[in-house]
Amino acid sequence: MGKKAAIIGIGRSGIAAARLLNQSGWQVQISDRAHSDALLRTWGELSQIGIEVVLGCDLSLNPDSLPDLIVVSPGVPWDLPVLMAARQRGIDTLGEMELAWRFLSNCPWVGITGTNGKTTTTALTAAIFHASGLDAPACGNIGYAACELAQKPQPDWIIAEISSYQLESSPTLAPRLGIWTTFTADHLARHQTLENYYQIKASLLQRSRYQIFNGDDPYLRQRGVKDWKNAYWTSITGKEALPVPQERGIFLQDNWVVAFGELILPVNLFKMVGLHNQQNLLLAIAAARLAGIDKNAIVQAVASFPGVPHRLEYINTLQGVDFINDSKATNYDAAEVGLASVSSPVILIAGGEAKEGNDQGWLTQIQAKTLAVLLIGSAAPVFAQRLREIGYSDYSILETLERAVPEAWQLAQKKGAKVVLLSPACASFDQYQSFEHRGDHFRQLCLNLS
Repeated sequence: MGKKAAIIGIGRSGIAAARLLNQSGWQVQISDRAHSDALLRTWGELSQIGIEVVLGCDLSLNPDSLPDLIVVSPGVPWDLPVLMAARQRGIDTLGEMELAWRFLSNCPWVGITGTNGKTTTTALTAAIFHASGLDAPACGNIGYAACELAQKPQPDWIIAEISSYQLESSPTLAPRLGIWTTFTADHLARHQTLENYYQIKASLLQRSRYQIFNGDDPYLRQRGVKDWKNAYWTSITGKEALPVPQERGIFLQDNWVVAFGELILPVNLFKMVGLHNQQNLLLAIAAARLAGIDKNAIVQAVASFPGVPHRLEYINTLQGVDFINDSKATNYDAAEVGLASVSSPVILIAGGEAKEGNDQGWLTQIQAKTLAVLLIGSAAPVFAQRLREIGYSDYSILETLERAVPEAWQLAQKKGAKVVLLSPACASFDQYQSFEHRGDHFRQLCLNLS
């Protein structure tokens, strides 16, 4: 009998890990505390190839039949008692991303982490590498599950979006290029302190051969210049703002992107709105140039890059009102950036499952740019209270997107708004399976209006 592996979580990453280990001769059990029709269909598919599926219960450690390996999906807390007990027993316990690394460590990786900006930077980096003729799939929180790539012919590069959840269970993952996009308070319910959250992110950069930082992020600039002496830094405000000589800088100057002293392209070729997206652009170009990618491929990719679904995604225009899907704005900082990036005045739809964080900047943007705020989800009463505290009264609690989208359209016509923006500042799990599920629903409701 082969070695035994237990996998927690029957999402895409868990299924990919189960299939990979099954193909490699492991005896695999995959479990999930949920029990649904969709999981029953998955149970049937996996059972046919010899994978044991357990639904409706948590993993437990049977002393008479302990696994040799436990693989954790990203949404499973790393400090679960069963995982802590497993590590104390010496059972190899790791995340799905780390498992993929064990199979793909001979391939160069670009590892992209940060509080916000990861997805756009990952998608744009992959697009540039692809335009140069490289097989460079995106994985992690977008694209493939990392273990899916381990079941394919080895690519030229792997472009991986890596969250703090994935990092804390990936102790040896060491990219060729490490990118840190932004850093603000997030996920503190899981990581407890800002310093712990920082150190989890920093671990990826410490293991990377080359480090690239957003030099416009105040926290990274304060900490990173001391911690990483040989890193590469970006700035959209010019070479004078770089904390390093311009030979190690990627910056905007006179409307041009300059990388390591060389003109690359005029920034107006890039179609995505917002200064934060210009920061993402510089990070992606830095990675491309360090990987030896030609300027022409960068220009081609940037000029044709359409943006990322659910992040300031244009849906449609009705009678001069633009409908924008920013469902991926799952915290205050991302929602603040979303509001700052669109034309005003705005009808804002916000709410969902609230997170901890500093909402001051977000509330300031609401006061400056919105004509009305429509609140949905479990956070609606809390958000209503915060709006009242700052003297903002143009809000309504509508609970669901089905009610909020038609009301937003009516208000936009009545008040002369230019934009209806879904930018929740919240997680989605109170009403949806994911931020993608929420954004897809919003898109359909907007299209139904027309």
